[in-house]
Amino acid sequence: MRRTTHHRILALTALTLLLAGCGTQGGGDAGGGSRTVSPSPTTSHQSCDTAPAELGAADTGHTYCLTAGGVLRLTLDGTTSRPWTPVKVSGTGLEATNSGVVLQAGDASSAFKAVSAGTAHLTSSRPLCATAPGKVSCKGIQEWTVTVLVTKS
Repeated sequence: MRRTTHHRILALTALTLLLAGCGTQGGGDAGGGSRTVSPSPTTSHQSCDTAPAELGAADTGHTYCLTAGGVLRLTLDGTTSRPWTPVKVSGTGLEATNSGVVLQAGDASSAFKAVSAGTAHLTSSRPLCATAPGKVSCKGIQEWTVTVLVTKS
């Protein structure tokens, strides 16, 4: 009988902790608390930083604003054993242009001109581990992604 009571107490404790984390969003009429809920994405300006002259691997996950007519360059430094895939662009607002850079093996370099208002997503990836015959390797992938909000000038 003790074993059943012990399991019930553990189950109730786990359920209580689980439910305590559910549905506690701020911003409603429930008051108090410093937690807030981010607004849903809209077509207006979301919070974004002005795009730097050149993007790199450390910029992954960021959202940048770029005015129509501006140019965005990026260089992802890779190696022959861990090469970056060519940068892909999806969405609207950016058009590929000549990056004017000589690449070394494993690097990915691109340039894009902001041609119209829109939102574009830039992506690339590379293996987390170098692969070599007869060596230990992994199947992990390092992803790189940046969102660019193009605004009218």
